[in-house]
Amino acid sequence: MVKGISRRVVVVRPEGQGVFEQAIFLLRDTAAPRGDIVREACRIANGYLAVRTGRPRRRVTLRQMLGAGALGAAAASAVWLAVLLIL
Repeated sequence: MVKGISRRVVVVRPEGQGVFEQAIFLLRDTAAPRGDIVREACRIANGYLAVRTGRPRRRVTLRQMLGAGALGAAAASAVWLAVLLIL
């Protein structure tokens, strides 16, 4: 919620279906030209979209899952063996 005196606001709506419906930027009272502020807001919003939707996640291979399972089983076995040897 914005309280006090009125604020300058830039609302950016992405084209098409995106991650967000709109981005709202509250501006400081600066002497920057309006066109520069709008371009900067669009650049920031597009940068966010590029990070969120740019690259697909790297998939974990079956070999990696089997290796992680084998290491976990070996570690659990080592702990149980150590406990049995101490008792």
